[in-house]
Amino acid sequence: MRPHLAPLRSHRHTTWIPVILVVAGLFTAACQPRQTAVEAGLADQVLHLGNGAEPESLDPHITTGFPEYKILNTLFEGLVAPDPRDLSPTPGAAASWDISEDGTRYVFHLQPEGRWSNGDPVTAGDFVTSFQRALSPRLGNRYTYLYDPIVNARAFAEAELDDFSLVGIQEIDRLTLEIRLTEPVPYFLSLLTHNAFYPVHPPTILAHGDLDERATRWIRPGVLVGNGPFRLTEWRTNSFLRVERNPHYWDAETVGLNAVVFYPIENQDTEERAYRSGQIHATSSLPRATVARLSETGAPEFRADPFVGVYYFTLNTTRPPLDDVRVRRALALAIDRDNIVATVTRGGETPARHFIPDSTAGYRPGPLLGEDVAEARRLLAEAGFPDGRGFPTLELLFNTLESHREIAQVLQQMWRETLGINIRLFNQEWQVYLATRRSGNFDVSRAGWVASYNDPTVFTNLLISDAGNNDTGWANDEYDRLAVRARHTIDPGERLALFHRMEEILLKEMPVIPLYFYRSHYLLHPAVRNWHPTPLNQHPLKHVYLDPGSQ
Repeated sequence: MRPHLAPLRSHRHTTWIPVILVVAGLFTAACQPRQTAVEAGLADQVLHLGNGAEPESLDPHITTGFPEYKILNTLFEGLVAPDPRDLSPTPGAAASWDISEDGTRYVFHLQPEGRWSNGDPVTAGDFVTSFQRALSPRLGNRYTYLYDPIVNARAFAEAELDDFSLVGIQEIDRLTLEIRLTEPVPYFLSLLTHNAFYPVHPPTILAHGDLDERATRWIRPGVLVGNGPFRLTEWRTNSFLRVERNPHYWDAETVGLNAVVFYPIENQDTEERAYRSGQIHATSSLPRATVARLSETGAPEFRADPFVGVYYFTLNTTRPPLDDVRVRRALALAIDRDNIVATVTRGGETPARHFIPDSTAGYRPGPLLGEDVAEARRLLAEAGFPDGRGFPTLELLFNTLESHREIAQVLQQMWRETLGINIRLFNQEWQVYLATRRSGNFDVSRAGWVASYNDPTVFTNLLISDAGNNDTGWANDEYDRLAVRARHTIDPGERLALFHRMEEILLKEMPVIPLYFYRSHYLLHPAVRNWHPTPLNQHPLKHVYLDPGSQ
């Protein structure tokens, strides 16, 4: 990584100064300690953040990862924005909204002063065009299922309908947008904070290709036009990405930072060193050993926040022998989750014996997955592989991160010792890893899913048979029907029963193997203000500022 340091002040010397004074001045300057990025940032209100990985893209309608989301929510803003403390829906691009008594019609009134970063007004028509783009079958948005509650959205996304005017998204006038749902959805406003519902600037996209064309140059610095609190000014691949305050943003007075610099540091040890040496104000994660040590010492800069997310493994159910449910269940039952969180992760994580995290909007788990080595061996033998004999070597894919490697190695050993099977490990850089998973060219893959809005449907929707992010190849008609019902059910008790039934199906079929529920571990500089421990590990940077007096 090449640190991006704030420029030092230059000192001009006139030619008539004696040479001896020039030399003395240079010697004095050489003896002065060099200012770090963090020190310069405190004075200039420039926040430096570890991002964990190089963003795959800055197109909000095609990205799926958390490293991308952290940048996207500085550049774009949906109709509603998350509150900085609890992420509840607050006015964003929409100043207010009206909801019909039956909960199926939303009318959004846009900010009168809403502007794109080039000064153009943000209009209801921009949102209509953006949502049409997000649903375009050609674009390949993997989050189109989030639009399913909207009238005819699924039919349009699946090319069963080509007239977008029949979709329940309509411009009433320049500053008024109507969205109609098939049935009431209790979490719909929170859903709109997801990047799949961010607007894009149609003229900019059309200037560089078709509206639904992928990978065009519209996402580059100097070209990208967003409606968020910041604008993209610099992006050096595998080095850093810089955003600066957007002077045209409707709520620019609230924005405390002048700029944010994101560093794609995949190695956790390197990222920690960057923090310790004053190059970043916050890390995205921490090495396991550091988490264990700081959990004991209680260092003030150490954060261990609740985090609604699950670490799991995706099984490619289209490939033998993983197409056999007995094999999948054997793999899941042979894992000692308590041992993994106690000796490997060591950061207060909770063993995952079901898929939906306990902390998801008050969710209470139903059926549980236990450890049962005897049953795992019986199932593997029944599938034709007694004591692992004849079992093919499987490949376990994970993205480049030392903590992922450690967990993969532990699983490799557990499965070899308890089931007698061999697993080959291989890792890939983040963007390549994502492409490999999407192509289905894997046996077992490390995965993690974190909530982008606080409702159990974040996790249950993931495994709907035709969901864009379902990489398992698994499909279950009953599960799909229950997922649709859960999206529209208002009664809490009835919803909980639906989620329990879906978890029963998942634990019986095992297309995924949950391992543990996350906690968010990172280092945060004491000068960073308005950075709150939210359940989704989201920290709206619009509200963050730096306090130079808190070093």
